[in-house]
Amino acid sequence: MAASSISFTLTSPFLSSSRLHPTAKSFSFSFAPPFPKSSSPFRTLFPVASNSSSKPSIPSPIDSSSSFAAPSLAFNPTLKSRLRNGETLYGLFLLSFSPTLAEIAGLSGYDFVVVDMEHGYGGISDALPCLRALSATQTPAILRIPESSAAWAKKALDLGPQGIMFPMIDSSKDAKKAVSYCRFPPAGVRGSAHPVVRASKYGIDEGYLTNYEDELLIMCQIESEQAVKKIDDIMEVDGVDCIQMGPLDMSGSMGYLWDPGHKKVREMMRKAEKAVLESKSKSKNGEKGAFLCGFSMPHDGPIDMRKRGYQMISGAVDIGLFRTAAVEDVRKFRMSEMEDSEDLDQPLTHKEEDEEDKYWSE
Repeated sequence: MAASSISFTLTSPFLSSSRLHPTAKSFSFSFAPPFPKSSSPFRTLFPVASNSSSKPSIPSPIDSSSSFAAPSLAFNPTLKSRLRNGETLYGLFLLSFSPTLAEIAGLSGYDFVVVDMEHGYGGISDALPCLRALSATQTPAILRIPESSAAWAKKALDLGPQGIMFPMIDSSKDAKKAVSYCRFPPAGVRGSAHPVVRASKYGIDEGYLTNYEDELLIMCQIESEQAVKKIDDIMEVDGVDCIQMGPLDMSGSMGYLWDPGHKKVREMMRKAEKAVLESKSKSKNGEKGAFLCGFSMPHDGPIDMRKRGYQMISGAVDIGLFRTAAVEDVRKFRMSEMEDSEDLDQPLTHKEEDEEDKYWSE
């Protein structure tokens, strides 16, 4: 049976890429038959490579040349490589832990989706179906963990996201710990089960240990006045790829929880932004230094953020999008009820009276 391939293109009506215009995603899949024509599926549990010698070959569970090889997806650049190429990425936060909404987000054209385990209700088992839904649309997932700890980082990374976001990083010490949680010994303290976890395609990806550091995006959140004071030290930590600004916690740390758009909060945010952008511009060819990332706010939209130099922008939250649409839907219906009621209270014109008499007479 010959291998067959199927390719199709989905075009998104939403904003994406550095130009924030409609984008298209191309998906290519290749399927190989599970068994050669001449072989029996019950002959062996693993493919056996052909060998001209009389010695029996050793079965290997991972043999890319065999017809047992898993279906392969067309190569897509990682988030980290796209950032290094100067792209501006536009994404969504997922707090509902709905695989359906995750899938819709991916099909809509978002460059990434952050599955939020810090403020969303779900944990690892809830995040996994969302990652699978996003994977089906070839949309990179980022996991925001509830706290900066080795245990949470280990479980999150074993799911295989392209990025991990650490909340409340206030010092270089915090940043060094976060990076160490992402790296295997001797470079870090990450616990290892790499032959069987999803991150390595359950052991099928033989290059995982070689490539995982290059492909993983490590994001440190700056969410307090103290963190802004230490931002230069945080950015100098080897392995910190992104500085993710947190405007709501920033405003809370400064005593303006109900007013994230306060002048003093905006000034603190701009100070941090300037430090990140200057660090990036001073590095050789932009190869070092952290990328500037953040959330859009009512007083600070994604277009303005892009103009100031943000390279990763989260423009909305799934729950917020649904809330806004639902409230507007109900509002329109209630307004129509009021308009209909007002129309009923108005006296009929002569023409309307004639038409009403005609209706009843018929």
